Amino acid sequence: MECRVLSIQSHVVRGYVGNKSASFPLQVLGFEVDSINSVQFSNHTGYSHWKGQVLTADELHVLYEGIKLNNVHHYDYVLTGYTRDTSFLEMVVDIVQELKTANPNLVYVCDPVLGDHGSMYVPQNLYPVYKNKVVPVADIITPNQFEAELLTGKNISTEKDAVEVMDLLHAMGPDTVVITSSDLPSRLGDRFLVSLGSQRHVRPDGTRTTQRVRIEVPKVDAVFVGTGDLFAAMLLAWTHHYPNDLKTACEKTFSVMHHVIQRTISYAHELAGPGRRPSPPQLELRMIQSKADIEDPAIVTEATVIS
Repeated sequence: MECRVLSIQSHVVRGYVGNKSASFPLQVLGFEVDSINSVQFSNHTGYSHWKGQVLTADELHVLYEGIKLNNVHHYDYVLTGYTRDTSFLEMVVDIVQELKTANPNLVYVCDPVLGDHGSMYVPQNLYPVYKNKVVPVADIITPNQFEAELLTGKNISTEKDAVEVMDLLHAMGPDTVVITSSDLPSRLGDRFLVSLGSQRHVRPDGTRTTQRVRIEVPKVDAVFVGTGDLFAAMLLAWTHHYPNDLKTACEKTFSVMHHVIQRTISYAHELAGPGRRPSPPQLELRMIQSKADIEDPAIVTEATVIS
């Protein structure tokens, strides 16, 4: 039986961001995806100009009611990403809670997009909504270090700090937490980023166990848009296939990211020419060209179990 995903994310006409970064790879892996576009822009905001529309909370409610009236609101997963409006985010929470009432096994995957590198790029009033309403109903979250620190109020300076932050996030609700990037020093040198993941399981006897992993990811000297959406979608897919093995799910997810990014940066440099930095149009993710890697990624990024 196929799995159905409700993906509520941004949409751009040109390029792969939001729903386009999530829907195609999920469909390639056999998921049936229903997409609701939180925004529809001509292109992502990394370009000099963009035009488009933003979906309101009322409009989201109307779309969801239409799905319900046709009795096709039976989902296994909900996936959400970037939004800038508190009422829209609160409506998403209401929808998730209603869908979980209908299907207690539904998994909500949330990328809590708040900011990075010490600064927020959404309005400040979204923070308490994420902390008090969104994270408690989420099952899988994919914050970066800044977002994880913001949500827990604890700084990460060491791996021990990161483990404590992930435990605090578990206590808020989610059973799976992946800190997608951090400033922690890599054991492989300064050309690598450190990511960490943690997954709680309940044993048959009711006791809990937690698996934690560390992943060293090669740095790329370029700015990509849409990689967070792709990451959350791939973590959804690979945790579905490996529900009790975070190590393998992360290795698959990060390896997909590596292949897509490497193909994208190679193509971008080819277009830009020697000695020139690629432009935003040249750095659009090479998603279609990476179909085979999405379906069956060669493992190039191995995770280390740290507890």
